[in-house]
Amino acid sequence: MKKNTNPKVDAYVEESTSWKEALRKLRAIALDCQLDEALKWGVPCYSFNDSNIVLLHTFKEYCAILFFKGALLKDEEGILVQQTKNVQAARQIRFTSAGEVDAHKAAIKAYIAEAIAVDKAGLKVEFKDTADFDMAPEFQARLDDSPQLQEAFEALTPGRQRAYLLYFAEAKQSATRTARVDKCAPRILAGKGLKD
Repeated sequence: MKKNTNPKVDAYVEESTSWKEALRKLRAIALDCQLDEALKWGVPCYSFNDSNIVLLHTFKEYCAILFFKGALLKDEEGILVQQTKNVQAARQIRFTSAGEVDAHKAAIKAYIAEAIAVDKAGLKVEFKDTADFDMAPEFQARLDDSPQLQEAFEALTPGRQRAYLLYFAEAKQSATRTARVDKCAPRILAGKGLKD
């Protein structure tokens, strides 16, 4: 393993219960690709020339290596997964055992090399505009009735706007959408995002 490992990542890996061996193997692969290691957002993150390339994270049913610009990778092996339909740039390779990491080691290295090349080339993921996201009719009605809320919503950053739009639109029932709008309207008026 590369000598300049990060002690915070050492602790993260050692504290992992279900995925310790798989994380060790993924970490070794990332370090073997000459990536710099740090703990960001509470998880191991690997960068090249200060640009984030991949991170490692765990879930109950799997652990994964996430490629920040995975949508731009060719995915010749067909192993990249879009976490949810709303994730635009990132893609994961998921593992349920350390053996699966071993089985895909060459592909992981090739994907990391491609991700570095994508970053060096300055390629960017084309993100959907906020206007392209679905607007829950209940929220649109509230905005139409309240110019103050409309103005406050438009003053939010695009990311905060999208978070609200997704949160409102994902509810299946009108009553739930209305309740969510009611709950969030004061936050919007205060200039806060959904998670602030």
